[in-house]
Formats: sequence, C-alpha cells, structure tokens
Amino acid sequence: MACAPPEVLLRFALRGQSLLRSSRSVIRPKSAIYYQAQRSYRAAQCQELGKPLVVARLPSKQLESGQVRIKVCAAGINFGDLLMIQGAYQEKPPLPFVAGSELAGEIIDVGEDVSKFKKGDRVAALCMNLGGFAEEAVCNEYELWHIPSSVDYVTAAALPCSYGTAFLGLTRRAKVKEGETVLVTAAAGAVGLAVVDVASHVLGAKVIGAAGGPEKGKLIMSKGAIGSIDYKTESIRERTKELTGGEGANVIFETVGGDTFKECLRSIAWEGRIMVIGFAGGEVPKIPANILLVKNVSALGFYWGQHAVKDNKAWRKSVDDVFKLADEGKISPHVGETWSLDKVNEALLSIKDRKNTGKVVVTMS
Repeated sequence: MACAPPEVLLRFALRGQSLLRSSRSVIRPKSAIYYQAQRSYRAAQCQELGKPLVVARLPSKQLESGQVRIKVCAAGINFGDLLMIQGAYQEKPPLPFVAGSELAGEIIDVGEDVSKFKKGDRVAALCMNLGGFAEEAVCNEYELWHIPSSVDYVTAAALPCSYGTAFLGLTRRAKVKEGETVLVTAAAGAVGLAVVDVASHVLGAKVIGAAGGPEKGKLIMSKGAIGSIDYKTESIRERTKELTGGEGANVIFETVGGDTFKECLRSIAWEGRIMVIGFAGGEVPKIPANILLVKNVSALGFYWGQHAVKDNKAWRKSVDDVFKLADEGKISPHVGETWSLDKVNEALLSIKDRKNTGKVVVTMS
C-alpha cells in the first residue's frame, strides 16, 4: 500500500494552501515527503523468504547524489533472484525487499552530480541494491549503460548478466581460441545459450551444448552449436568423444555441478580447462585431483558478479562489449518467455521447474 500523506498535509491541500510557501514547513520537490505524497509505483516485494512475491504499491524514493530514477520497461530474471527470494543466496538483503537487479527503461529523473546520463535516456541497469521487478527503480549512475537504438527494452534486459557472464568467462578466464571445442551444460538456459551464441558467432569456437530433451537440443543447434547432448538419454562423455573424434572438449563451461560435473571432467581434452560457474543441480562436486594431473587439466572458478567489486573496469567492459556486439547484429539473446509484473511468481516458478529456455523477462506495460 502507498504511504498516505499525513493528515495535516491533506488539510492544507483541501484549503488550497501551498506547503512549499509555508514559513513553518517547507516541503522541497526533491524531498522524501514530497515523493511519498505525490508519487507511488507498483513493485514485486519479498516480504517473507520462501513465499511468493507480493505486488504492492510503494512510495517513490528520494534521489540521492549520483542517482537516477528509471521508468522500468523490462526486467530480466536470473537464477540468483530465485535463490535470494528463497533465502539460499550468499547475499541476504533485509526484509522486505523488491527483488530483481537487471532492468531496462527510460530515465525520468536525474539527481545531483549525474554527468553521463540525462532525462529521457534509454538505459540498462544492474542495480546492486535490487529493485528491478517494479514500475520504477532508483539506480546509481555507475550501474547504468546506454542502450543502442537498435536494441529494444526486452532484449536489453536479457543481455547484461547472461551475456556478460558468457563473454568475460570465455575470453578472460577460459581464454577460448578460435577452432577450440567448448562444451556447455544447461545449454538451453539463459547463460548457456549466451555461451553458445558468443563462443560460436564471436570467438569462432565449435560448441557442444548439453540439455534435457530433444526440443532444447534443436534450440541449441539453432544458436550455432555443432552438436547437442540430451542428458536424459545420452552420456555426456561418450557423446562428446563422438563429436570430437575422441579428443574431448578443450573448454567446459559447467553450471550444474554434481554428477554432471564429474561426467564433464571425464570429457575434457588434454590441457583442457573446466570452468565452474554454479551449481544449479544443488550439489557441489568434489574435484578428483588425479584427473587434473593425468590430463594436465586446469580447473577454474568464475563469479561474474564479483568483478563489479574486484575489477569494476573489466565488469563494465564486458557489458559494453555485449551491447556493441548486439548492435552489430553478431549476437541475439533468446527470450523464451515474457510475463507481466502481476505474473512474476509464475515467471519464477517456470525457472525453478526448469520449464524455460533462454531468458525470462518481466515487462511492466
């Protein structure tokens, strides 16, 4: 529910008196009281961990120095959002909070000391303080990117996290070379398809995608993979050997964990690199060091979001690069589902139940 103006404010308004001219109580246009009295917006709020989000009407926030207010048009959902709402993520914001951090929209207000953006700019944002699943969001200037004119809002909301992860992971950590074979697990998901897209169309790699079911396999192939593996009916190890002439994969982009990780490790080529991205399957695997030794294999960890803190320049550049690539038509994210804000819980359930392919996006219109 929106915060109602104090009774005294209502009395003044009814009498036609201006609070802005009052000698006793000056309500400035940028003050928190002003925005609470004048503006509100709808947002999907996490009020209790593990429970469905509640779409509530909230008062608009006061802008601080270096911040902008964005009319949100679309917001991308990431697996981390689901974990955060369940209370299973490494970062635990205090309740209640508005979920979502990846969004795209138009700047409608600009605070002091903002120099690179102006009212009316089309922007994408990665808001560290969350607030993305809402009709408006307040973000810091350093969390923003200009959206190229050729990229629509839904596409812009699907690019930063998934494609930033794929691009920086493949180029900086795995150092993929043209002609190498890249095996990616959960390849029909948002990050997985981004890896297929970037590795094949930008880096010139040969990509093998592993996913569950023939329809997902067809989608992976349509995004540039040379082969697909069906978890449900095929062995990752045997199918990878078949597709690589017995050599194995040079680089493995592994997001599932558990037994899938173990199979992938046994599918790796001599001097290959296996990169741990996450544990969507729920089990954190133990790495048998003897396999690393015998095959001269490197095991790498990669947490894209932490680069925002540890190496902000590389983090920002990864998003700059993917927007440039999208503008040039070299990459194209697959948005499998779009949901309205009122249906945000169904959108999250689709990801939880692994029914989705590609990116799931919430739209505010």
